[in-house]
This record gives sequence, C-alpha cells and structure tokens, in this order.
Amino acid sequence: MDEELRSLTERLRQETGGSAAYEHLVATRDPGELAEVLTVPGQPLWARELAAFRLGLAGDRRAFESLVLLLNHRDPPRCAGAAYALARLGDPRTARAAAALATNELRVAYALHPVRLLVELRAPESVPALITTLERRLRPHDPYRRVALACVEGLGTLGDVRARPVLTEALAHPALAQGAVDALARIPKSG
Repeated sequence: MDEELRSLTERLRQETGGSAAYEHLVATRDPGELAEVLTVPGQPLWARELAAFRLGLAGDRRAFESLVLLLNHRDPPRCAGAAYALARLGDPRTARAAAALATNELRVAYALHPVRLLVELRAPESVPALITTLERRLRPHDPYRRVALACVEGLGTLGDVRARPVLTEALAHPALAQGAVDALARIPKSG
C-alpha cells in the first residue's frame, strides 16, 4: 500500500471509529462505486476524501473537482492528501487550479499545499503563480511566512531566471533571507 494512502486511511479510520461504511469504502475495488460517493448528496466528508484520493491515485479524472476542493480545505492533512493525489492524477487542469488557489488572497492561509503542488508539477503556471504569491508575502508584518518560504524554496527548485528579482527582494526579509540566498544560487545567471 502506498505510504500516503496508508496515512490517509489511518487518519480516516480514527475519524470514523472504523465504521462498517468506512471499512467497505476502503475495501471496494469498484471505481464506479468510489465515483458515486463523490456525487451522491449527503455523503460525509471523510467518505468523499477517501473516494477522491483513491480515484486520484488510480488516475481517474472524476476525482478532480473533489480533490481541488480538498486542496483548499482548512485542515492541513486533507490539503496534503489532496495535493498528493492531484500530483498523480495526471489531469491537465491541475496546475491551473493550484495556481488559482495559491494566488487567491482571500484563501492565502491555505496556500501552502497549492504552492508545494505547483513546484512538484513544474507546469508553465508554476513560476508565475509562485512569483505572484511571494510578491504579496513581502509586505511588512505579513503573517504567512510559511507560504512565503515555500515560494522561495519552490522558486529555487524550479530554477527559473524570472524569479531572480522577487528572490532578490526577499533577501531583505530576515525570515526568508537564507532561503532566498539558497534559491538564488540555484538559478542560472542570465545572459
């Protein structure tokens, strides 16, 4: 069993008390049954999460919308699981959705996992979204330093020269300075 799936199923087993419905959903091998959980009204969140995660790992694009909703959830473990499944789903809409969530100022408190997903995807949307998100985090007293640091580290990983100006600006922020130095060292010098 995939380690992320094991972690998710253990968390949901505790959340549900190991109910018969939970055990059935964990055991089913029918993708149609899993997809039905995503559309039938009245399903508990844990059931939708488990079904979407399993479908995402299987590359079944019926999970896309549910996984994007979970990626923007207030509960970090749900966000992390959704990001993991979305990275493996292979849906071409994923990068655009992650970029929209990462750059949404009304939901910035939940942007950490979309930022990390963008880095993992290495999609055309990744660098512009990370730059935009980081620029907004460079304001004085911004409370979202973890998001800013994830952007700094992600831009270093992606190594795109377009990130050089915002990373240079991040040098002036003590909480980001070392990360910015490391990220800038990974970006090739422009001609």
